[in-house]
Amino acid sequence: MTTQQVADRLIALCREHKELQAMEELYSDDIVSVESFAPPGKSAESKGIAAVKAKGEWWAGAHTVNASSVEGPLVVDTHFCVKFFYDVTVKATGVNMKMNELAVYEVKDGKIVREQFFYRM
Repeated sequence: MTTQQVADRLIALCREHKELQAMEELYSDDIVSVESFAPPGKSAESKGIAAVKAKGEWWAGAHTVNASSVEGPLVVDTHFCVKFFYDVTVKATGVNMKMNELAVYEVKDGKIVREQFFYRM
């Protein structure tokens, strides 16, 4: 797949709330994922598909998504970026958060090999 095809497929799956399917289809086994901040008790960087899936499962389990949207992609050569918006409630505290997030992805051999998220808490 080209970078554009990977980007378009990721966007389509995220709009359908199928993030796990996106990881299984589009991510390299050696994916590196970098967050702006480390989740409690964890590193900001996750390496390998199992670690990235576990991070995603933790996030989904810790938050209720009230609303979300996806804008993009903007593709340049082997990279693309996507803007995400989330309105979530933290399950443990009941606190509501609104998040704007920019995600930058790198594609190699038709798979996402790196993702990095930029946001403020």
